[in-house]
Amino acid sequence: MSASLEALFEAAKAAQANAYCRYSGFHVGVALEAASGAIYSGCNVEIASYPEGWCAETTAIGKMVSAGERRIVSALVIGDGDGLTTPCGGCRQRLAEFAAADVPVHVAGAEGVRATFTVGTLLPHGFVLKDEEGRP
Repeated sequence: MSASLEALFEAAKAAQANAYCRYSGFHVGVALEAASGAIYSGCNVEIASYPEGWCAETTAIGKMVSAGERRIVSALVIGDGDGLTTPCGGCRQRLAEFAAADVPVHVAGAEGVRATFTVGTLLPHGFVLKDEEGRP
């Protein structure tokens, strides 16, 4: 694992440990590397009104945007269990808002990276407004 990927993994794992998931019990953590090289992490936050909770990607993107960053160059998602915890559809669209189609999205478990996709393979025909084509 490269130093950059290791840093993403450790940040996502630390965020995952802070997940507030008292309803599903499923802990998710995310780390995003911004164009500046800064890493922003987030975890899932569930609330009693279940659909109103936040996915880990949403939390991390909010932190990144609040810090003035607008471009993701790499992402790592870590989830519980043996399968692949890929971003949900809404989070794929959120990632596509701030990342080019070729940006890698690493999917990990406790032992390390299990698979790598690109934003474009996760969301092949994502929604963009006509004047936004070609961003970021």
